[in-house]
Amino acid sequence: MRPFTYARAASLPDALHRARAADTEFLAGGTELLNWARIGIESPGHLVDIGRLPQLNEVTASGEGLHIGALARLNDVAQDPRVAASYPVLAQAILRSASAQLRNLATIGGNPAQRTRCPYFRSNHPVACNKRDPGSGCAALHGANERLAIFAWTEDCVAVQPSDPAVALACLDAEIVTEHADGGRRIAATEFHTLPADDPAAHNVLRPGELITGIGLGAPAPKSAYVKVRERQSYEFALVSAAAAVEVQDGQISRVRLALGSVAMRPWRLYEAERDLVGLRPGSPDVVDAVTAGFEDSRPLSSNAYKIPLARNTALRALELALEA
Repeated sequence: MRPFTYARAASLPDALHRARAADTEFLAGGTELLNWARIGIESPGHLVDIGRLPQLNEVTASGEGLHIGALARLNDVAQDPRVAASYPVLAQAILRSASAQLRNLATIGGNPAQRTRCPYFRSNHPVACNKRDPGSGCAALHGANERLAIFAWTEDCVAVQPSDPAVALACLDAEIVTEHADGGRRIAATEFHTLPADDPAAHNVLRPGELITGIGLGAPAPKSAYVKVRERQSYEFALVSAAAAVEVQDGQISRVRLALGSVAMRPWRLYEAERDLVGLRPGSPDVVDAVTAGFEDSRPLSSNAYKIPLARNTALRALELALEA
C-alpha cells in the first residue's frame, strides 16, 4: 500500500480546502475506500477524514420531502420513521444492501459512490480493465461476464454498478447534493453514474475534490417497493434488482417509476415502460407487455442472457409489491 497522509477535517470548509490538494480522497465510513487501497484500485496520497462532521448526519424535512445528510449511517436512514413510511423502497433497498455490521458503519453518501464489482476490476492481479488501467481493454467482454451488463455496455466496459440504495434513489428521482471549493451542485441520481460510452474509465460524475453532502428526496412515495435477486439470502450483491414507485387513481396507474439494478453502469430506468403503464389497470395482461417492451434495448453478453427475463420478472414483482403497499 502506498504511504499517505491523514487529516481529520474540523469543518466542511476545512474539508473542501484540504481537498484542493491533488491526489486527495475523502474518508467517511471507509468500508469501500480501505478495500480499494488494499488491492490497489485506489492509492491516494492524502486522506481527509470527514466522518465526524455533525452537520452531515441528520435527516431533516425539506419542502415536501426530506434531506438526508451524507454521513447518516445506512441503518439509521432505513430505520428513520419518515423514510420507512414515506419512502419504503429506500428503506428496503438499504436493509438488503449489506450485513448489519456494515450498515452500522457505511454512509448513505458513500454507498452510491462505490465501485463496480466486476471481478476483473477487483482482481488482486493485473488484468485488462479500462476502469483500472485506462486503455488496457476489457477482459470481461469475452470472459466471466455472467453477472455483468445487459444495457448500455460497450466493448470498452461491460461492468455494472452494484449499489442497492442507488437504485431506489434513481427510482425516487432523488438528487445527490455536493459541495466543492468552486461551488456545489445538485445531481440527479439517474445521472450520477457514468456510462461506458461517455467514459469507460469513470464511475461517476464527481469532480476531484467534490464532496457528497446529502441526498434530496422529493414528494413521498408510500406505494413503493424494492426486490433483490441474489445467489444466497445472506449478504450478497444482486444478480438483478428492481425498484418501483407507483400512484393509482380511479383504478388505473397514473404514474409509475421503475429502476433496475446490476444491469448497467448506472441504475437503469425503464422510461418507455413507465410511459406505457400509465392508464393501465393493475393486474392487466397489458402490464406484462408494457414492462417487457422496456427491454427492447437490452443486449446480453456471452454468458448472461438469463438476466433479461430475470430482470423483467423482478421489475414486475417490484411493481406488484408497490401496488399492494
